[in-house]
Amino acid sequence: MNQRRVVVTGLGAVSSVGNDVKTAWNAVKNGESGIDKITLFDASEHLVQIAGEVKNFSLEDYGVDKKVARKMSRFGKFLLGASIEAVNDAGFDKESIAKENAGIVSGVGIGLAEHVDSSFEKFYDPNAGVNRIPPMTAPLVLNNEAAAGVAMHFGIHGPAWTLSTACASGTDSLGLALDMIRLGRMDVCIAGGTDANITGFNIGCYQALSALTNKFNDNPKAASRPFDKDRSGFVMGEGAAVLILEEYEHAKARGAHIYAEVAGFGSSSDAYHITAPCPDAAGALVAMKKAFDDAGIKPEEVQYYNAHGTSTSANDTAETILLKSFFGEHAYKLKISSTKSETGHMVGAAGSMEAIFCIKAIEEGFVPPTINLDNPDLEHGCDLDYTPNVGVKMDVNVACSCSLGFGGHNGCIIFKKI
Repeated sequence: MNQRRVVVTGLGAVSSVGNDVKTAWNAVKNGESGIDKITLFDASEHLVQIAGEVKNFSLEDYGVDKKVARKMSRFGKFLLGASIEAVNDAGFDKESIAKENAGIVSGVGIGLAEHVDSSFEKFYDPNAGVNRIPPMTAPLVLNNEAAAGVAMHFGIHGPAWTLSTACASGTDSLGLALDMIRLGRMDVCIAGGTDANITGFNIGCYQALSALTNKFNDNPKAASRPFDKDRSGFVMGEGAAVLILEEYEHAKARGAHIYAEVAGFGSSSDAYHITAPCPDAAGALVAMKKAFDDAGIKPEEVQYYNAHGTSTSANDTAETILLKSFFGEHAYKLKISSTKSETGHMVGAAGSMEAIFCIKAIEEGFVPPTINLDNPDLEHGCDLDYTPNVGVKMDVNVACSCSLGFGGHNGCIIFKKI
């Protein structure tokens, strides 16, 4: 039985480097960082005072009524904004996509919406208390609220699923969508990830974990520096990234623009540690092997790898080991970059945003840079070509990306030119 082919026909993004795909991609191509001082809350008492915030975003700019937007969480708004862009980019509108055999798969990594902070404050305030908790708190802190908002906006009656595999959520959402279309359960899927975790409580949590850098408060744009010896933790980002995945013949029949084919996907668990990656990358290696077996592609066919590249010693070292283990000598011929150096770590949206950058690299023949990579951490084996500081124009026929999440969740996705 021949497997149904799946292609990408639409893209949408909301991020610290731009609130549409064109702006975000141009910023990343040019090595422009979206990381700056936190403005969403008073961070003056925090050790960490920087993040990759989304700026100047309003759902009204997407034609959404402000009364509707007011009843949505921040991460729900981001997913809807990116979905509207992606749906429009794919040549659909609200009426036409509602008639399709369509569904939604959203990835949410953390989901601690701003309503958690504000409602906790009221709950613990002796002058307010439990009876002052806003009535919409319960639905607005549900991770599935974002996917529900997309379904309601477009009138889609197919599945509207939410999965949460930490930093792998965005990639895994694409993998699940791929499988559903291959199985014939959908012809079209709005797939991607979202998160909006720049709140006092969440930044405080990751600060307590010593996962975030606190050494660049006065120089935010230099803070995210994957594979560099002076890195000291990741930078929290936020936003959403959405891809329209579609069955190939269905896309051809309606004359859709096809960006790339989704060639393969693989996932795995480290079964090792709740926060640290497996040092020998054994778990991630399983996901990568599964993805390439699924795609029927040989490692040496890949030109570009978009790294998870969080700017932590544990991740960058383990991921480099992963690449050397899987690609062998070809690892030294790969062009690699971590676009988290520009966007910050978008958590649930990271994998889907990096998938978009893989697709744009294929479309435009351009590999974006890893910025702030001034001194590669050779002591820990970071000696591959991470495309330091300046992007490179080159033909890209196959690109892949891995996402390696807390809890040991690993996802690998492969795209190829069509």
